[in-house]
Amino acid sequence: MTHELKQIFKAFEAANTKNIPCVLATVVALDGSSYRRPGVRMLLLEDGSSIGAVSGGCVEKEVFKQAESVFTTKIPKVMTYDGRYRLGCEGILYILLEPFNPNETFLTKFWNSIDRREPFTFQSFYEKEHIEGKGFGSLFKTEDGTLSLQLEFKPKDDVLLFEEELNPCSRMIIIGAEHDAVQLCSFASMMGWEVTIVANPKEEKSIINFVGASQFVNAEAETLDIKIDDHTAIVLMTHSYVKDLQFLMRLKDENPGYFGLLGPARRREKLFNELLERYQDISEDFLESIHGPAGLDIGAETPQEIAIAVMGEILAVINKREPQLLKKRVGRIHS
Repeated sequence: MTHELKQIFKAFEAANTKNIPCVLATVVALDGSSYRRPGVRMLLLEDGSSIGAVSGGCVEKEVFKQAESVFTTKIPKVMTYDGRYRLGCEGILYILLEPFNPNETFLTKFWNSIDRREPFTFQSFYEKEHIEGKGFGSLFKTEDGTLSLQLEFKPKDDVLLFEEELNPCSRMIIIGAEHDAVQLCSFASMMGWEVTIVANPKEEKSIINFVGASQFVNAEAETLDIKIDDHTAIVLMTHSYVKDLQFLMRLKDENPGYFGLLGPARRREKLFNELLERYQDISEDFLESIHGPAGLDIGAETPQEIAIAVMGEILAVINKREPQLLKKRVGRIHS
């Protein structure tokens, strides 16, 4: 959800330059089931526009209606939305509505946390009833301290607390610059991932060839210098056996959240055998962690379908889920 927060803060900064007041809506609790879970947010602008959504689209009109008083009085409120008789989700949403006007110190600390890929925490104080009051609102906590979304906000005593720790944005490093890399970049960026393209300096490519990419790096394996963490997915897809081997040698000591290798199983085994010949002490865990051929078996043929198959596998690995048809799943989808 960090990528959704980024969009909210960007939208606020744009609205702030035009002196358009904003209200933040946060789902803080849920009884039953719903399209989205607690922690999802949307930014409401007084001009009637919005960024994000707290449901599949059926709750937003009521959220805007309830936010009218917050725009007028600047007093936060908690609204309830019972979808059991109106929606197919069979749940009751509790949504905190509060004036959203972070100051420059807040914005600086938020963007610093994003840039340094550091986790941070949001705390929201609320009650499970339709109610308004100055004691409801949210706090933003980092290693540098705690800041409020509202000026001079102090949480009310004896209220409920929704706390959410948010990790750095998911990041994808695509090594390769062919047409399938363009498609994968597009799908990943649409999902809010920060995408870095690594291309050979000899290729006449730039970031404008990759819609949605946030970074473009011209580098060969031996000169590649990118920080990799467990919120990073790497997809190696140069379409060159030699280049793939070189990048595998360069990345053999890294531990990303996902490592995918494009190409058939026979090619993968050949690469692994050559790696073992060159580095006899290479970690077996590293080789076991590589998903090759990358992707789920969904019958993908086109570059677009292959991108979907790869993204599906990445999500399954990162979320520690075994892919299956939801119709065959026992229990809740979001358990």
